[in-house]
Formats: sequence, C-alpha cells, structure tokens
Amino acid sequence: MQHHDATAGDHRPEEHHRHATPPPAGDQRRHPDVDEETARFWEEHYGRRERVWSGRPNPVLVDVATPLPAGTVLDLGCGEGGDAIWLAGRGWRVTAVDVAETALARAAEEASAAGVASRIEFHRHDLTRTFPPGEFDLVSAQFLQSPLEFPRGELLRSAARAVAPGGRLLVVEHGEAPPWGRANHAHAHFPTVRETFAALDLDPDRWHTERLDTPRRQATGPDGEIGTLVDNVVLVRRTR
Repeated sequence: MQHHDATAGDHRPEEHHRHATPPPAGDQRRHPDVDEETARFWEEHYGRRERVWSGRPNPVLVDVATPLPAGTVLDLGCGEGGDAIWLAGRGWRVTAVDVAETALARAAEEASAAGVASRIEFHRHDLTRTFPPGEFDLVSAQFLQSPLEFPRGELLRSAARAVAPGGRLLVVEHGEAPPWGRANHAHAHFPTVRETFAALDLDPDRWHTERLDTPRRQATGPDGEIGTLVDNVVLVRRTR
C-alpha cells in the first residue's frame, strides 16, 4: 500500500501542472484502479480525526530539497499535503498522489489557504495498481509503509523509473517501530536501509548514491510521549 505509515506519531509532513480538485471527502465510489480494502482502510484512518499529521514538511525532505533548484517533484502518498505545500511554496511544480480521498480533499484545501494551489496537481492513485506518468526532477517517498500487504519493491522500482536524468529519488522509512507503537508492531518487519536500497535494483552505471544512512530524531507521540525515532534514508541521483 502506498501511504504514510499509520504508526508515525510526528509526520511533518515537472512540466506545468494545473490544479486538480480531488473528489469530495468520503466519496466511496467504486473505481477499477483502486483496491476497495485499501481505500477503506485509509479512509477510516483519516476519518478518525480532523487532522492526522502536523502539516509540517518531513525534515529529511527539507534537508535534501532546500539546496536544490526548484523543478518538478512527485510526492508519493502525500497525505494531507504538508510536503507538497512546502515544496510548492519554494517554487516546485508538484504532482501529489494518494489513495485516500479525505486526505486529498484536506490537502487541496490547505494548498488553497496557503496560496500555492496553482503549483500543485493532486491525483488519486492506488500505487499498487496505477502510477503517475512522466519523469520528475525529484521523486519523494516519505514513509511509504503500511500494515496492509503491498508490492513494496515493485513500487520503489516504479518510483526510480519516474526520475528524470539528473534527478533524485528520496526514500525515507521507519527503521523501527516508534516507542509508543512497539507493542502493536511486535511482529512487523522494518527493512534495513540496505534492504530498501537493494529493492530498488539500480544500475550502478546510471545511478549515484548520495545518502544511505539511519539518522535518529526526537518526536512526540499521539498522547504527548517523547521518544527517539529511527529513519532509514536512501537518496540516489540518476546520472543519465
């Protein structure tokens, strides 16, 4: 499944793209390119509260994108739009995709309020079935993890194929369960950063590795707990 992991307690969160208004929140129309179980799971996830994520951009994305010239970016599993809105505010042309219509509706509303709606195109995709067309200067996959089964390696390879020559792919994942979620994820497998890198199956003649590390950061849990999170970071640049 393509999405920010529901265990994340502190998500902060190009050709010319026109703004696309997502379907109304909660619109559960059947769609042949969307798995109903997947859609139901994430709609219920977002339906539990008015806001799930903080609205701030993910810190590794900020570190990586800040020195880059603005270009085109694909935000996979955009959630409520924190990353997309931050990128658009810095001049990027953003294609932001998610399976949850509720999340897309919230993201579009926030983008309008921030005055950057014209720089973001929102699309609904179940990434296990369809993938956005085109090539991008940056492809961002922030915490693309889920308790639902999904073809993770295949999705990551699709993300790599969407990178334009000279562009970058940034993958950030949970390296382990957050302290407040360990009891619920005792049997979950969190891939190592090298496992994630290997799953990309990159041609070394066409890709340069810029980061392959596991930084730690302090975060606040859903009930105000303070804990240390471990992130896996893969940043690769397509050389040709």
